[in-house]
Amino acid sequence: MTTEHAEPTETSDEFRLPRSRLANERLHALIPGGAHTYAKGDDQYPENLAPVISHGRGAHVWDVDGNRYVEYGSGLRSVSLGHAHPRVTEAVRRQLDRGSNFVRPSVLEVEAAERFLATVPTAEMVKFAKNGSDVTTAAVRLARAVTGRPRVAICADHPFYSVDDWFIGTTPMNAGVPAATTELTVAFPYGDLAATEELLTRYEDEVACLVLEPATLTEPPPGYLAGLRELADRHGCVLIFDEMITGFRWSEAGAQGLYGVVPDLSTFGKALGNGFAVSALAGRRDLMERGGLRHSHDRVFLLSTTHGAETHSLAAAMAVQTVYTEEGVTARLHALGERLAAGVREAAASMGVGDHVVVRGRASNLVFATLGEDLRPSQPYRTLFLRRLLTGGVLAPSFVVSSALTDADIEHTVDAVAQACAVYRKALDAGDPTPWLAGRPVKPVFRRLA
Repeated sequence: MTTEHAEPTETSDEFRLPRSRLANERLHALIPGGAHTYAKGDDQYPENLAPVISHGRGAHVWDVDGNRYVEYGSGLRSVSLGHAHPRVTEAVRRQLDRGSNFVRPSVLEVEAAERFLATVPTAEMVKFAKNGSDVTTAAVRLARAVTGRPRVAICADHPFYSVDDWFIGTTPMNAGVPAATTELTVAFPYGDLAATEELLTRYEDEVACLVLEPATLTEPPPGYLAGLRELADRHGCVLIFDEMITGFRWSEAGAQGLYGVVPDLSTFGKALGNGFAVSALAGRRDLMERGGLRHSHDRVFLLSTTHGAETHSLAAAMAVQTVYTEEGVTARLHALGERLAAGVREAAASMGVGDHVVVRGRASNLVFATLGEDLRPSQPYRTLFLRRLLTGGVLAPSFVVSSALTDADIEHTVDAVAQACAVYRKALDAGDPTPWLAGRPVKPVFRRLA
């Protein structure tokens, strides 16, 4: 029987999570998909090995079976300071007995706005909400209003922008989205200015905005973001940076602060609240004011969320920004990621799978690819790898680090990777990972059928 602070040490297929399995059944009985985010679904984990979390502290989480794990990608990249960070929780605690929401704005709203705009000085106004989809869709609506144009151009190489129809209709999970809505969204490839200009020319005076993550697994090609800025200006469309991931992880001011290219609008979330629900739409004053009261144009229903002004999350966001700037968190994330990436690559190479277990991305935002015999991405091999990491006490749908990781955590992770890679080599030699899966492979989030 496991205990509260036990770590899973089994290296055979006997590792089991009985309480988590029962909890997953309860989740599916009451919640569609068994989770409130598809990326947290148990279909993303090996069969019967999807831990249900009891609690977390720092870089560790405990499941309901009592097993402790070193955790990566915490809260889908939102918990970048580690769970229950003391400065964040104390800021929230100070607000608990002061009320959470009022019929008029709280003074905390202006303080949070001032703090955000001091952190992201490339923006002139900001409006807070609760999730990334709302603020990104608000940016699209605003762009359509100010340009009078219907089409949205998204970067096709980036995986997710919003749960709303203008984006979800372009994915395999497009059930319920009218074709007429999807037809208004067009796509351009990342890093290819010529292709983007051809798109804008083809739909001359129809494209309201260019929407993209300014950087992801690869650095933007030299001059690319500046080139997009020039294209947007020349074709009269709004440039929107989705900084949900790049915000704080690339720099405190996001990718726009690091690369020096200023978008018209940008959206932030995830790391902004260290797990508390807060997101932000920021940008040029003349655009943002169209959602306000001090202009003579048609009013834009920009954002009007009951809980966007909830004081606990705004207090958390202010504390997060203070910790980042005072403690050099972004630099620490990069240093931790560089050490982890080096260790994983060395472990994979030493086990003869260096070409098959591949670490990619910026050091502060690492992911891994699991490649089969043909060196193509493989869900069965991902399943094998995840399974071995779990039995080694590492919960890692990615290798995205938090600043709470210690040297010992990194060493433990690299050891677990080495053990996983030893099994990976056996599967490659056998030409079939199936005997090591103990169930169905993990599945991609975006797929047509359940």
